[in-house]
Amino acid sequence: MKLLKKRLPCLAVMAAVLLALAACHEEKTDRSDKLTVVTTTTMLCDLAGQIGGDLIEVRGLMGSGVDPHQYRASAGDISKMQNADAVIYSGLHLEGKMGDVLASLEKNGSSGNANKKVICAARGLKESEIIYNDGVPDPHIWFDVHLWSLAAEEVAKGLAEADPENEADYKNNLEQYKRQLAELDSYIRTKTEEIPQSQRVLITAHDAFGYFGRAYGYEVRGLQGISTAAEAGTADVSRLADFIADNKIKAVFVESSLPVKNIQALMEAVRSRGFETSLGGSLYSDSTGDAETGTDTYIGAFKHNADVIVQALKP
Repeated sequence: MKLLKKRLPCLAVMAAVLLALAACHEEKTDRSDKLTVVTTTTMLCDLAGQIGGDLIEVRGLMGSGVDPHQYRASAGDISKMQNADAVIYSGLHLEGKMGDVLASLEKNGSSGNANKKVICAARGLKESEIIYNDGVPDPHIWFDVHLWSLAAEEVAKGLAEADPENEADYKNNLEQYKRQLAELDSYIRTKTEEIPQSQRVLITAHDAFGYFGRAYGYEVRGLQGISTAAEAGTADVSRLADFIADNKIKAVFVESSLPVKNIQALMEAVRSRGFETSLGGSLYSDSTGDAETGTDTYIGAFKHNADVIVQALKP
């Protein structure tokens, strides 16, 4: 009898554990109809949500303000990608320090999910649409709304291949989103008309706005190159300061995902040349913003950029 009494608490604990496991299994089963999608950047997290809607569960690796050029995947990130049904990354070496991890996923999938779909958003672009600087592709394709629309098509195609039963829904969501992107493109072009052509010169912390300049008629110069991995040197600051002072550029811009100090040094160098340029504001380049400011979506962040640029550069 004493032995039975001693066993009763143990049996109760075992029963509780079994019930918890059963509940966990049931919860997973309830969610099994949703595609688990992991994205690298905040722009892709938003894009996946726009296309996938309620059919997917999106898990973004990078938060607001994170620089994707410098981002290294943690062990937890790798686990998330291995266990996901689909992984979406931007490509063109944007996620440079994650290259080996992404290449491995594309080649091998994962032991737990051999049918994993790995989607490169930039794969939908033609070679002629990509900007190259000294043979290096510029990965900032989202700054041309037309190219982002092509990236949306690539994401929709990949999600439909991963979840063919809901292909029609992905296509419908894509068409709705493309209409919103067309409205965004029109908005940017209308805003740009407020600036005389001669004053459409955009100076930023790094060279992320090349596609924006090509699409909307701006001359663009960045203090750093297309990747933030290369630091701006004294010669870079001096050369750009000369250009700003000589051309009397009204304003320069910082970026939300980069330190302000480099642009501050540039402004001081311009001042030493006898010209005062102002700080035009902060732009979203490699990351979206937050919900409080309405910039947590691609469209919201891009509208913010257009408004800030025009306000600072128009007469």
